[in-house]
Amino acid sequence: MVKQISLAEVKEHNKASDLWVVIENKVYDLTKFRDEHPGGEEVLIEVAGRDATKDFDEVGHSQDAK
Repeated sequence: MVKQISLAEVKEHNKASDLWVVIENKVYDLTKFRDEHPGGEEVLIEVAGRDATKDFDEVGHSQDAK
């Protein structure tokens, strides 16, 4: 069974020390990944706590990233 997480709950995880995003209707906890993100942690912090699908798609991520 897939756990349903509301956007309101995702919005609560909006800082570097607790960083969730939504991409293509899936929630990702990127807290531990932020230091490893090739584009820098600042990019992730900017989209923390919200739907980042458009941002993700506009950057042109590789298939490996997807």
